[in-house]
Amino acid sequence: MAFPQTRMRRLRASAGLRGLVRETDLRAGQLVLPMFVTEAGAPAAQGGREPIATMPGVDRLSLSAAVAEAREAAALGVAAVMLFGLPAEKDEQGSSAWDPEGVVQLATRAIKQAVPELLVITDVCLCEYTSHGHCGVLSAGPGAPRVDNDASLELLAQTAVSHARAGADLVAPSDMMDGRVRAIREQLDEEGFSETPILAYSAKFASAFYGPFREAADSAPAFGDRRGYQMDPANGREAVREALLDVQEGADMVLVKPALAYGDLISAVKRATRLPVAAYNVSGEYAMVKAAAAAGYVDEQATVLEILTSLRRAGAETIITYHAKDAARWLAEQT
Repeated sequence: MAFPQTRMRRLRASAGLRGLVRETDLRAGQLVLPMFVTEAGAPAAQGGREPIATMPGVDRLSLSAAVAEAREAAALGVAAVMLFGLPAEKDEQGSSAWDPEGVVQLATRAIKQAVPELLVITDVCLCEYTSHGHCGVLSAGPGAPRVDNDASLELLAQTAVSHARAGADLVAPSDMMDGRVRAIREQLDEEGFSETPILAYSAKFASAFYGPFREAADSAPAFGDRRGYQMDPANGREAVREALLDVQEGADMVLVKPALAYGDLISAVKRATRLPVAAYNVSGEYAMVKAAAAAGYVDEQATVLEILTSLRRAGAETIITYHAKDAARWLAEQT
C-alpha cells in the first residue's frame, strides 16, 4: 500500500527501532589494521616510531613497536594485522622479501608469539624490496625494462612460503602477476602449508588513491608506472574475470582495492565468486578523511563509520583500513 497507510518513517522513530531493522552490521572483528614494519637499522627502528606525514596517526614501526601496536589492536577486538615490510637494503630481485630473517618474517614470529590469538596477514609482493620499485623482477631482454611476469612467480611463491613458515595465518599476494595464486598455492602445498589460506588481491586497480602508501612504504616505481599489470579503473567486467581466475587457481578469499570508489565491484565480485571478499580502504581514502576532519569539514567518527558500513553493505566481509583502531574504539562506545 502507498501513503498514507505506508509510512517508512515509522521504523526510524527511535534508536531501538532503527537497530531492530538495521540490515548491515559493522564490528571490530571485521577489521584489519595495516602496519609498516621497518628492519633494524632503518630510521624508525631508532626511536621505535616514525610518523608518516601524509597519513596522520600512522607510523613506520620498529619490531618492538609493531608488537605493541598488535597488542593494542587485539585488545580493541580488531581481527588481524596486515604486515608491510621496509627493508634496510633493496636489490634488483627484491631478495629480502623471502629472507627467513627478513623484516616481515621477524615481525610475524614476534607478533604471533606475543599475541597468538591475533591473525597475521602478510603482504606478498616485491615492490617494497626491489631497487626499482616494481612488483616483479625486470626482464633481461633488449629494449626498455619491463616487469617479467613469469620470472616473478617463483620469487613470489618463495616469499609466501617464507611467510607461512614464520607463522602467517594468511598470505596476501598483491603484485597482480598473472598466475601467481596458482604458483603460491602449489608451493605452499608442496612445502607442507596446505592449510595456509590465500587472500588474493584479485581486483587491484592502478589508482590515484595509493600516493600516501608509496611514501609510507618507499615503494614508488623508479621508472614508468604499474598500469601494465594493475587494472584500469574503468573496467568492471575485467575485475570479475580476474577474481574468478584467482578462485580457479586456489584463492580462499578475494580482495578489491581501492574500496571507496569501487563499491559496485565489491558487490559484483561477491555475487560472481561467492567467496569471502575483502575491501582495502586505502591510504589516499584515509588521508582525505583525515584532512577534511582536521579542517573541520566533516565529523571524522561519523564519516569513517559511514564509509566502513558502506563497504560492508556492498558485500565485504573484511575491511582492511588504517582507521581500524579508532573505528574499534568508536564501535565499543556505541554498545
